Amino acid sequence: MNDIKIFNSLEAEPPARVKVLFPLPLFKAYDYLLPIGVTAEPGQFVKAPFGLREIFGVVWPNEAAVSDDKDVGRRWGKVDLAKLKSIIEVLPVQGLSPDLIDFVAWSADYTLSPLGSVLRMVMRSGDALTPRAPQTGFVLSGGLPKRSTPQREQVLAAAGATPLTAARLAEAAGVSDAVVRGLAKAGGLRAVEIDPDPPFSAPDLSRMGKPLSEDQLFAVGEIKKQIDAGGHTATLIDGVTGSGKTEVYLEAVSAALQKDETAQVLILIPEIALTLPFLGRVEERFGAAPAPWHSEMTAAARRRTWRRVGEGDPTKRARLVVGARSALFLPFQNLKLIIVDEEHDNAYKQEDGVIYHARDLAVARGARAGFPVLLASATPSLETVVNVDEGRYSAVGLPSRFASANLPDISLVDMRSDPPEKGRWLSPPLCAAVEHNLSVGEQSLLFLNRRGYAPMTLCRRCGHKMTAPNSDTMLVEHRFENRLVCHHTGFSMPKPKACPSCNAVDSLAPCGPGVERVAEEAVARWPEAQIKILSSDTAPGPRAMREVLDAMQAGEIDILIATQVAAKGHHFPNLTLVGVVDADLGLSGGDLRAAERTYQLLSQVTGRAGRDVKPGRAMLQTYQPQASVFEALVTGDRDAFLAAEAEGRRYLSFPPYGRLAAIIMRSGDEVVLDKAARDLLAAAPNGDGVEVLGPSRAPIYRLRGQARMRFLIKARRGVNLQAYLNDWLGRVKTPSSVRCVVDINPYSFL
Repeated sequence: MNDIKIFNSLEAEPPARVKVLFPLPLFKAYDYLLPIGVTAEPGQFVKAPFGLREIFGVVWPNEAAVSDDKDVGRRWGKVDLAKLKSIIEVLPVQGLSPDLIDFVAWSADYTLSPLGSVLRMVMRSGDALTPRAPQTGFVLSGGLPKRSTPQREQVLAAAGATPLTAARLAEAAGVSDAVVRGLAKAGGLRAVEIDPDPPFSAPDLSRMGKPLSEDQLFAVGEIKKQIDAGGHTATLIDGVTGSGKTEVYLEAVSAALQKDETAQVLILIPEIALTLPFLGRVEERFGAAPAPWHSEMTAAARRRTWRRVGEGDPTKRARLVVGARSALFLPFQNLKLIIVDEEHDNAYKQEDGVIYHARDLAVARGARAGFPVLLASATPSLETVVNVDEGRYSAVGLPSRFASANLPDISLVDMRSDPPEKGRWLSPPLCAAVEHNLSVGEQSLLFLNRRGYAPMTLCRRCGHKMTAPNSDTMLVEHRFENRLVCHHTGFSMPKPKACPSCNAVDSLAPCGPGVERVAEEAVARWPEAQIKILSSDTAPGPRAMREVLDAMQAGEIDILIATQVAAKGHHFPNLTLVGVVDADLGLSGGDLRAAERTYQLLSQVTGRAGRDVKPGRAMLQTYQPQASVFEALVTGDRDAFLAAEAEGRRYLSFPPYGRLAAIIMRSGDEVVLDKAARDLLAAAPNGDGVEVLGPSRAPIYRLRGQARMRFLIKARRGVNLQAYLNDWLGRVKTPSSVRCVVDINPYSFL
């Protein structure tokens, strides 16, 4: 660590002072001294002492820093130079762009999160700031070794002008590393230095996309006008399932990249399972793989993407990125277009750490930096539809499927008049439809958005329900593994032989169906059929999931029994029947978006049927056939359904016609938690147009050993809810044993 120097008034030029923000849960940047003769601009990465550690941070502009109440008065220039520590090093890497610095500061204010916690999402690639030693690669030397062997011939055939490491070249040739190194010593290969984080190939913008329909051509034309005009716009690509929304926005990608040769484009997708096939689709369109970003990547792959997205040299910079929600915080240098595919999807909401919705932040980022944002969906969120209706967003429509494909015919199975056999879950009409498909060689999808074998296990003798330790969450039976699993906490245990409450042996019974139980019934009914289950439990990882999806696409599966991982983004040419086992599942729970989410999910999953030449149909098993959501699905009248939903939200002043925030308090001490919640309620300011509901116990009261209390804050649309919450939370000192989290526009009410 550098020594701290004390400067007196005789020195003409005291060292420069800068503010440094660290990727820690801090509400402000801290003052530091720069070494004499060293300069640093806002956004540059530095290494500096913080406490007993030396860590990386970012030089932060003073006007972007956020201070909490305890730091009022400790502003720029208030701390003596003699008390300041010195920066150790200004890193020789490209810093953060002004646009990104602005976005980080705005996001912290909007989500009421520590500024440093938002910066941590930008700097989350681990060792990306630490230089890596160059690797040794091998290329053809132009000469031939004196002695040739079949293995050496394989290496020479696999090598080329592009350098490969010994390991990669050996893998490509099907030989050992020793053969590669021996061939290099013999003069057949030449060793060269290669970048451990090589640039991504640039998209070929001269390549033509697929032929487009008239509707697609019109949509592309409207979007290109917005890109050419410059400035911020938010546009909804509203197209039914199978209408070709992806081809439309890939044309927008091409237009944005052609307009500015240094521009970068981000495509957000909601599910990791969609990433691998989508990357291939983008590579096919542009002749080069985009830079990926998602949680299943290796540390080396994440490092490469992070460094190339933030590259200072435009010729080596990743220009097209495809990623999950956290890709929004990559260090883009010249971001000019964001596309949010399946914009309605709940996966865009991050529920821990910094709580945010990637769709909303994407629109905000485009608005602040002045570039277009495209939102694509077959079932757009009510928030987006209202923004279109009120003129804040524009929209282009794709009302029909591409080519000759038609939307599936949707019908209801009234489970009150057509119930399944006792102990079974598939109704006679649905069973008959599956049997017909098997007889004509067509595929069926049985959909149930519930993992495992049964959602609840209880004792037939005493009624004891199996729950996770120190939690109020039910343990889900996974019969194939003979385990009970909590999907909220990750806890699992072997299924006990006896009830832990009354010790009755073999008394624990499964209640309700999961996909494993439906599969058990399907195997018993159709033993000759090829049946597979697809869920995050049975295919734990994108590659395992792809194997099942590829087998389904290739026609190797007769009946696929799946959760929502199969509901969107997949094309199965021979799938002509979708059966929804429990269509009522999403309508309970008191969620203000329950009907909307049900419509979106069922519309997406039924849209998997009949996407090719063969017509498709869908059957929804329900005990509530009169529900408006099912009427909308059967008639195809989405607009009437959304209008009714909008009217209900408007009447109650719920989003998008009002504002919501949640405060979640948690503690291991229930007495302390209860008092802290009552104290917080007592301190609530009287705000015009603001209503505070609670505190009340969360529906899942105990989770991971902590009790949870919730407030719900409703406000009129024009109220500055963040300012109200800042004022309120600043009035009370919460005990250190109580954690308080704010969720702006909550999507989960558990």
